Amino acid sequence: MHVVFIITRGDAVGGATVHVRDLARELLQRGERATVLVGGTGEAHEEFVRHGIPCESLPALRRAIHPLHDAAGLFQIVAALRRLKPDVVSAHTAKAGWLGRVAAKLVGVPVLFTAHGWAIDDRVSRRGGRVFAIAERMAAPWATTIVNVCEAERALAERCGIGPRNRLEVIHNGVYDVAAELQARPETDPPRLVMVARFEPPKDQMLLLAALARLQDREWTLEFVGGGPTLERVKDAAVEHGLEQRVVFPGPSRDVAGRLSRAQIFVLTSHSEGFPRSILEAMRAGLPVVASDVGGIAEAVTPETGVLVPRGDAGALTQALGAMIGNPRLRAELGRAGRIRYQQHFTFSTTFSKTFAIYGRIRRGPQANLAPAGEQAGGRE
Repeated sequence: MHVVFIITRGDAVGGATVHVRDLARELLQRGERATVLVGGTGEAHEEFVRHGIPCESLPALRRAIHPLHDAAGLFQIVAALRRLKPDVVSAHTAKAGWLGRVAAKLVGVPVLFTAHGWAIDDRVSRRGGRVFAIAERMAAPWATTIVNVCEAERALAERCGIGPRNRLEVIHNGVYDVAAELQARPETDPPRLVMVARFEPPKDQMLLLAALARLQDREWTLEFVGGGPTLERVKDAAVEHGLEQRVVFPGPSRDVAGRLSRAQIFVLTSHSEGFPRSILEAMRAGLPVVASDVGGIAEAVTPETGVLVPRGDAGALTQALGAMIGNPRLRAELGRAGRIRYQQHFTFSTTFSKTFAIYGRIRRGPQANLAPAGEQAGGRE
């Protein structure tokens, strides 16, 4: 089987990039074929090449909406699909998802679209949310299957009228396990907090600084892992709060697992998420989690594994962090439960097997898609 993946951004590595990388690499290791079409070049393009994944750069495929560039991007995708002759197209993220579905329809190849986080409803401006919802409703029939990364995303798609339920499936993100030496020791004092996220407005690193500014009488340090456009603004805010001696900014890292293993608390203060991989990586390391209750995070983090706080609530975040910082026994208990929950529900092998079952199903044609989703997945597990 030959699967062609399409993803927009070649310049930055995010959760969708890693997801595509891992799926493509697993296909290749199992003797299948995989090719990635990515917009432009840069960090993400280099990541695919570094892992030996056949990858082609499409210069016209860009994140920003631009009629001329988008038309050129569609032309480049169609040309690549006609040349590569894949069995299945797997499109990821909004722009590549839309253009990839159109191109696959034109070429006559079945296409799977994975929505890593719908850009609709209150996640963008009111006008933007309406426009994107209309665009997604239009493109929905072109995909044989639409995969949501959590139940919350599927519920949002249903609420906004994006496709019938029988086309909307859920496959939770999953991550590869790590060696035993990369397990954290959350009971260690003083605790180090870590947040792994790009510096972009939805991640709201400012909220974490505001919450921790109220806990300067406690012993703790914080590490912000990642890069992005708001990095310098967050650095300035750390100085304004008087936290510059406690907060470090190592930038993007290829050793996230190593950094998590040296931490005691994982924090994610986003005001918008789908189903973030960073939380799964933290649970894999045996870290307790403090996070905003947005998107599908509650499908991963339970009261036994961490604490969820209302989006944007600095007071609730301070209270949750204060309780965690002051209680090493609690951190250890939550971390152990998180590690078990990861092993039971969020391994990459589970994600891959469910995704591969869909590849086979849509490759076989429309009749294979008539069975209920649970029956289809269960028959191949």
